[in-house]
Amino acid sequence: MLPSSNQTPVLYRIDECSDLMADACVCNEQGEFIFLSVWARHTAIQQFIARLTLGRAEDGLDQFHLITDQGGSVPVSVGAVDRLEKRLTRAYRRTLFGSMTNLWLFDRRCTQPEKSTASALALLPRSTNDPTARLWRLVKDTCPLPLLEHWQAPVLALLRDREMLKALPLALGPLQGFHLGLDVPLLTDALGDLIRQDVLTAYPAPLSAATNRPLEAVA
Repeated sequence: MLPSSNQTPVLYRIDECSDLMADACVCNEQGEFIFLSVWARHTAIQQFIARLTLGRAEDGLDQFHLITDQGGSVPVSVGAVDRLEKRLTRAYRRTLFGSMTNLWLFDRRCTQPEKSTASALALLPRSTNDPTARLWRLVKDTCPLPLLEHWQAPVLALLRDREMLKALPLALGPLQGFHLGLDVPLLTDALGDLIRQDVLTAYPAPLSAATNRPLEAVA
């Protein structure tokens, strides 16, 4: 999920856990992280995971703060721990601080749409110039309604207009996030309206030989 880069990543200290440094964090509209990448010694990582599971209990964490390179403090909520998946990678075995571990914590909807609620999350590198193709695949994988391939542009515009597809408000590090939350009854009605208006058709519009664009666009 994290793109490779020759640039040194920015590290963000976690105020409540001085042994941990984060290099990426993406949060949803409620301020809950849906992706977090942190580095520390293995023992500190395990302690951090344990504190997250305790929630508001003594020594638990239901919120923490990332300290930016400008000295600002960004509050991050933990949210539902049972939604989180984790990946651990041991690296940098010969540092002065011993063996370091990289922990990824992420909402499982980042890798698999939740069909029961018609919702999904996407994590893309900031370097992605045009996320359209990736987001369209996400919509088709999540939506219970049949969608034709040439409906891509009007359907994505509809989803953005109805705020069923939107960029997540907070992203630190090399990733950007998107939330897809489909209101299936509303979407069904809206698609029906577009079909009746001939915006959505059974077949793609024929292309102009001169411009390789749909004929109605040329006209």
